[in-house]
Amino acid sequence: MPSIKACLFDLDGVIVDTAKFHYIAWRRLANDLGFDLTLEQNEQLKGISRMESLDIILSIGGITLSKEERLARATEKNLRYLELCKQMTPNDVLPGVRTFMDELKQLSIPMGLGSASKNATIILNSIDMLRYFDTIVDGNRITKGKPDPQVFLMGAEDLQTKPENCAVFEDAVAGIQSAKSAGMLAVGIGVKTVLAEADIVIAGFEGFKFADLH
Repeated sequence: MPSIKACLFDLDGVIVDTAKFHYIAWRRLANDLGFDLTLEQNEQLKGISRMESLDIILSIGGITLSKEERLARATEKNLRYLELCKQMTPNDVLPGVRTFMDELKQLSIPMGLGSASKNATIILNSIDMLRYFDTIVDGNRITKGKPDPQVFLMGAEDLQTKPENCAVFEDAVAGIQSAKSAGMLAVGIGVKTVLAEADIVIAGFEGFKFADLH
């Protein structure tokens, strides 16, 4: 296996759990439109863009909106989500993440963020994690969402590292598919039965070391 020279991380569900905030905001949007959004239905929204998520929700509710209405609803949802995110502190970083990234820093392994979120920088500032990243590829830069490999290929290019020398940490199926399409080592954070396409699956970062990638 090629040696790993750079690491790329998704944000939601990998570094911090903002999924609960997304769910609260999306469910409120659905309720405003006259229907409910279950936790099971919310799973379909993992790792994809805001507008793609909105389209899925509208499909669930059997609702059709004009382009202007869709943009207005998506903006409204995002403002509600950001208000919830402002409550976050460094204590919200998932267990073991900071320790693992400290190890990468000591080993001079460059790190990048690869996320569909357009709010990545705001969230990383809130949890005091921005300083760990050498590049941020987020929803403000990409034109194709996961499972397209664009987000991670851009990250590798920014870090001046070949794709085969990159490891990606992801909690969503679409993210794992994106990493594999990019030709990178895909590390799933979660359950093996769900993230079956990943090369490695771990429950979380606690006790995980860089050497474990090899």
